[in-house]
Amino acid sequence: MDRPVAGAAARAAAERALLLGYRSAVRPALFASHGGDAEKIHEQMIDVLGRIPAPAAQAAAKVVRRGTPVEMAGITFPSRVGVAAGLDKNGIAARAWAGMGFGFAELGTVTAMPQPGNEKPRVFRARASEGVVNRMGFNNDGAQALADRLTGWGVRRGNQALGIPLGISIGKNKVVELPGAIENYLASFDALAPLADYVALNVSSPNTPGLRKLQDGDQLRDLTRALVARAAELDAANPVPIFVKLAPDLETDALYEAIGVCELAGVSGLIATNTTLSRDGLAAADKALVDEAGGLSGAPLTNKALRVVERIVAHTELPVMGAGGIMTPGHAQAMFDAGAKLVQVYTGFIYNGPALVSGINSL
Repeated sequence: MDRPVAGAAARAAAERALLLGYRSAVRPALFASHGGDAEKIHEQMIDVLGRIPAPAAQAAAKVVRRGTPVEMAGITFPSRVGVAAGLDKNGIAARAWAGMGFGFAELGTVTAMPQPGNEKPRVFRARASEGVVNRMGFNNDGAQALADRLTGWGVRRGNQALGIPLGISIGKNKVVELPGAIENYLASFDALAPLADYVALNVSSPNTPGLRKLQDGDQLRDLTRALVARAAELDAANPVPIFVKLAPDLETDALYEAIGVCELAGVSGLIATNTTLSRDGLAAADKALVDEAGGLSGAPLTNKALRVVERIVAHTELPVMGAGGIMTPGHAQAMFDAGAKLVQVYTGFIYNGPALVSGINSL
């Protein structure tokens, strides 16, 4: 066996061992802690990652395996897999993600004003289905708190001070009615655009009342045009790229209308998809979650998200980040084959750990 083949086999064996170790030892311990409270477990994980000393995080980032670099919207991503919005809402663990093999991290979703989110409990694991139902409701410390944290770490747009590009997802405060949405998004944008390599407009979360109406043609047109114009005002020579995150539940005509609006507004790309209101794909053991409000992520979303990406790529030249139901390297490869340039993971990372990132980087 020649050395490249032997090396590939060794890496594959190491990734299988990492996955097995996580699924058989680490994940059961995590899922059993805090009485099984999924939100408290998540908060603990982010807190632990956030406490990793900066020198250790930087050292890990230098030796971790990277995948294929990609250029998208003028940004060079060192690999094709990133942290999806929601995993690190307040950027607490932002210094750790490069050392885990991620090629970028999308922090947030944050809002202009801090908000507590929806009433607890609001996160439910669908273990048999390898999914999650959540109705968090953009709980976050606010755009300025994230800006202050990143500024304290020396982050500025383009400097990759934390080792990888950083996207920041922004959304609407719950107390702000739709007529005030644009100013609400602009307030977050003004605070964070100087720090973000790209800004994602979250108009597709199902957990803020009325938010998905911002995907409608007229609403989306006004919002995207306002944000693209503000980006040009802040930096006429090199405006920060703006991406729009779409729901997997849009009907075909609505999806194509949203794409057309984004093209005309001059956004830099699309993210597909957010969580789904559908409960298709839940295993029998998880049927109790059918009546829980919120968005469903994970394995039940895999095929639906892929179909949306395929439809988008066939309909536009805008670049696409694929998200939703990426639980294995094979799912990521299917997204790449469908035309996505990058992928983001969240629920897959919770269920399969760092081996998922390593496996995608090996593609």
